[in-house]
Amino acid sequence: MHQRANKTKKVAIVGTGFVGSSYAYSLVNQGTVSEIVLIDLNKDRAEGEAQDLNHGVPFGSPMKIRAGDYADCHNVDLVVITAGANQKPNETRLDLASKNAKIMRGIVKEIMASGFDGILLIASNPVDVMTHVAYEASGLPKERVIGSGTILDTARFRYLLSDYFQVDSRNVHAYIVGEHGDSELPIWSHVTIGGLPLNVYGKLNNFYEDRDMQAIFENVRDAAYQIIQKKGATYYGIGMGLARLTKALLYNENSILTVSTYFEGEYDINGVYMGIPAVVNAHGVREILRLNLSDREQQLLESSANILKDMHDNLK
Repeated sequence: MHQRANKTKKVAIVGTGFVGSSYAYSLVNQGTVSEIVLIDLNKDRAEGEAQDLNHGVPFGSPMKIRAGDYADCHNVDLVVITAGANQKPNETRLDLASKNAKIMRGIVKEIMASGFDGILLIASNPVDVMTHVAYEASGLPKERVIGSGTILDTARFRYLLSDYFQVDSRNVHAYIVGEHGDSELPIWSHVTIGGLPLNVYGKLNNFYEDRDMQAIFENVRDAAYQIIQKKGATYYGIGMGLARLTKALLYNENSILTVSTYFEGEYDINGVYMGIPAVVNAHGVREILRLNLSDREQQLLESSANILKDMHDNLK
């Protein structure tokens, strides 16, 4: 098994746009790491972000923050890639694919040339396909190339359910799985509130047909479009999500998070990256959880996988 000491807790962030800088800001606030290296084609931008973040260090925990380049990846524990073209209003995540695959291959090639031997975490959209591209380009084992997957969708889902039922979101357990995008699906059959199944707690006859539950899911699925329409981009939620994932990885937490990982027969699905609850620790993805899905959920998961497979195959 791949062994890492994780004494340094050093992270490199590739791309210092909205998502990369929000993620760095979350790391600084949470004191999760000891060193952050910011890498961007626009060196001035990376230097400006480093300077600005460093000025906040006296209010938080001691850490080193600096602008660097790909050569600095040789001894980091984790490289997080947020670079790529942004999703424009009315553009689906799938429209972004070809544009960003080319960028991703170039970035991963540079990272691997440095002698990097840690974990790659991908947040560039469309994240499932970009993670697959990074996996192929890196030559790293599948458990060490992870996408942010549906961690944000799952957080949105838990938040909206908690808001609807007026319960602390930390007591709501619920998963969004599949593509981080239009074909994602909620696992209604495994939603629990304080340990009670949703149909019991919510007194619902059929959560698949319940109008309010359907509206909650549609709000989750379309949240990115709504936010992009209103403010141009989404970055705080995913920045905090990436910080949460970083903590699980660097502190060997064995946390269960809906990351994008590679399927090899789980749920009868093969050869595709997509979001699923998985145990995450210092080695990357330890295992994929095997939930007992309803027939309807299994069908939706398979069709989401097929959409992602087609998209990936069409990149070549």
